[in-house]
Amino acid sequence: MPQPRPLPALGNKLRVALFDGLMILAAVSLGLLLHMGTHERWLPLVSVHGVSLAAGVLFINSAHGLYGQGRRSAQDLTGRTVAALLLAMALTWLVLALLPKGLAQLDGLRYSSMAAVFAVVLRRAYVARQQSDPDHAQHERTLIFGSGEAARVVADTLRAADRNLEIIGFYPGPNEQSASVPADKILPRNRSLIQTAYDFEVDEIIVALTERRGGSMPLRELLDCKAQGVKVQNLNSHFEARLGQIRIDYLNAGWLIFGDGFNQGLHRAMVKRTFDIFCASVLLAVSAPVMLLAALAVKLDSRGPVLYRQERVGLDHRPIQVVKFRSMRQDAEIDGKPRWATSGDNRVTRVGRMLRVTRIDELPQLFSVLRGDMSLVGPRPERPFFVGQLTQEIPYYALRHSVKPGVTGWAQVRYQYGSTIEDSTQKLQYDLYYVKNHDLWLDLRILFDTVAVVLTGKGAR
Repeated sequence: MPQPRPLPALGNKLRVALFDGLMILAAVSLGLLLHMGTHERWLPLVSVHGVSLAAGVLFINSAHGLYGQGRRSAQDLTGRTVAALLLAMALTWLVLALLPKGLAQLDGLRYSSMAAVFAVVLRRAYVARQQSDPDHAQHERTLIFGSGEAARVVADTLRAADRNLEIIGFYPGPNEQSASVPADKILPRNRSLIQTAYDFEVDEIIVALTERRGGSMPLRELLDCKAQGVKVQNLNSHFEARLGQIRIDYLNAGWLIFGDGFNQGLHRAMVKRTFDIFCASVLLAVSAPVMLLAALAVKLDSRGPVLYRQERVGLDHRPIQVVKFRSMRQDAEIDGKPRWATSGDNRVTRVGRMLRVTRIDELPQLFSVLRGDMSLVGPRPERPFFVGQLTQEIPYYALRHSVKPGVTGWAQVRYQYGSTIEDSTQKLQYDLYYVKNHDLWLDLRILFDTVAVVLTGKGAR
């Protein structure tokens, strides 16, 4: 099972990308102003050519993983950087070649802009390398309050997910009968919790008690730690903030009810709907030639209809029709029994496999977005047969139907394709995070990450 990846602070990746885009836009704007020698036509040229170049470079950087925080080898990062630089230089030359021919010193503007883009991409690669280098990373010292099974799960997941986090030990709860963590990592209880945190210079305490009844939670000591500047979180809040998921193995309804989130008001609905209509319209216009070629390829490759319609469960458990380019044989479920797609599924056609890897088969769902049945971003819609099964077996599964299903989603960019109950459980933890925390910035970030998923074909079946 793939381990969760650490989640940057909300909006941090977008802020970094926005800074890079503004640097490119400023360089082009200044270059145009200096080379034109006049303000005439300056703003229209900046609006078209400058914005197009900045957006294109951000797309290239994102597609090559230069905004990610995952661990990368020097060789891998070098290859990504070289590819991104080549594409960015070619894009800069092309965008500026479309400037009016009458501009003076056009070559000087082109080379100065290419130098600015080169510097932005190289700086982004350098920062990505620094984040991957343990010698330069800032380590956070974490104390886990608890020594039972919950503490072990927290420690195992965090070690796998965040290499910059140092677990200094486990402080056992007073009512924990047995330990599930290494004995040499259990800290003695002859010192108070606040004294232990002070002695070990703890930055954060994660409360991961398996047993919380009968005075297991020393609230006064935890409050003293927080008053001294130590961050205190329970394991649900910690996983939500650090990994972008809401784990359901130790989740209780009270935390969901009395916590923040689930902002599904009218304002959010209007913003999301406006965003959906605008983006779906633009994407349909841009992808129309690709969709025509895909339809032709499906028709020539195998017998059967070009489009595949299937009933799925949408908002408030209402049935919706999802339309995709057909990627399987017409007799894929001739026995009438629903089945998940699996790795190397022999029901997938030759053209269908390519459509799935590139996600082109999902493009007709943009019409469902315009109709209002789906959103651009949200939990992926599932078939009624599987919804009934998963609702019975996985706690809180029905919560994912409190928002519209999406063409792409948080679970899709954070986890592989799911074809088992266990996979569905893991993906639900990301879907719950989205349902609880979704806003326009999170939608933008998911679309941003989807670019890399589409270009790498990650998780396709």
